[in-house]
Amino acid sequence: MAGAAAVDEAVARAAKACREWREVAPGDRARLLRGFADLVDAHAEELAMLEVANAGHPVGNARWEAAAVRDVLHYYSGAPERNHGRQIPVPGGVDVTFQEPLGVVGVIVPWNFPMLIMSWGVAPALAAGNTVIVKPAEQTPLTALRLAELALAAGLPEGVLQVLPGAGEVAGARLVEHPGVAKIVFTGSTEVGKEIAAKAAAHVKRLTLELGGKSANIVFADADVAKAAAAAPYAVFDNSGQDCCARSRVLVQESVYDEFLERLSEAVRGLRVGDPLDPATEMGPLISAEHLERVRGFVADPYLQGSCPQGRGYWFPPTVLTSNVTDRAFTEEIFGPVVSVVPFAGEADAVRIANDTRYGLSGSIWTRDIGRALRVARAVESGALSVNSNSSVRYWTPFGGFKESGLGRELGPDALAAFTETKNVFISTE
Repeated sequence: MAGAAAVDEAVARAAKACREWREVAPGDRARLLRGFADLVDAHAEELAMLEVANAGHPVGNARWEAAAVRDVLHYYSGAPERNHGRQIPVPGGVDVTFQEPLGVVGVIVPWNFPMLIMSWGVAPALAAGNTVIVKPAEQTPLTALRLAELALAAGLPEGVLQVLPGAGEVAGARLVEHPGVAKIVFTGSTEVGKEIAAKAAAHVKRLTLELGGKSANIVFADADVAKAAAAAPYAVFDNSGQDCCARSRVLVQESVYDEFLERLSEAVRGLRVGDPLDPATEMGPLISAEHLERVRGFVADPYLQGSCPQGRGYWFPPTVLTSNVTDRAFTEEIFGPVVSVVPFAGEADAVRIANDTRYGLSGSIWTRDIGRALRVARAVESGALSVNSNSSVRYWTPFGGFKESGLGRELGPDALAAFTETKNVFISTE
């Protein structure tokens, strides 16, 4: 476990490496990132098995995540040669802008999607010419360490990508406080994100924060109710609910509320919870005993609970609550396989309930009325919404939250700008 001194040494190595890495020709930097992506692809099964051991993900999910890391690296391998500035018309000369790397970037990774979220910070940061130090979560360092080894094997210079396992309050805190770290990328709880923002302010350190969520899944009466109900469990129970995008508040129009609950119950009973190494498994265990107890604390009188193994492991069954909108389970992020279903009267009521939260990360709207879909999407205060779908993340499109769900955007074309500074240069022609 890295202490503060080890972080200081890593920052010094990264700063030295950055002077050379930023001067690597864009085409060469792109080739190195493509080579890194190809090695990830060649080791995809190994990485997937590590993630099963690391975080308890079902093997099908872990294989998808390894492939997604490859895809994110491939996507940003195209960025070094497209990191364009602008020529701006001005009187008396020529004005041009340059997108320049920040320097050393610290990426603090959570335990829920370790290698995938690591890639979201690492790939655009490296593409823009920064060097990166990754501090993985204490529970899940394995895939981060292996990815760093693969980066070296792909030809990335020493010091360009380093991984430092350590405690958040020691290694993570030192990364945040170190004056030589230009930017912090943090994914985790809103409470820790606030602490990081306060400490980073001392150096006006750049930040990307992807924090908590309590997303709404809004089902209107004119929707395909059967499809919405069948999809709803996977929108909240994926990764055992340990997902900031989990649509853990399901809002259903009153006239179809009973039908939706009946169909949802059938879908929850059919969910396969079990051994992560079984390809048929759809939901695995929670991350730790401590987290299991936390999730249990939100459930007193469930409407329905599915099945789960009773033996060794941090198991909790998929759980449906019919909460009041003021209940703690409806307002707080549980980060476990627990969903609350409530009725609403009409469009305005749905928007009011959806927005009555300090979070604003993701969400879904189910309706056949395209006008209503657009009205509600514009009215809901959330950063990543989908219509007749429960998807939140695509590496081609920006991802991030409103309100206390975070600052900045990851993925898509927006992420590259988050790892560069705009320099303006005026050249007089007079």
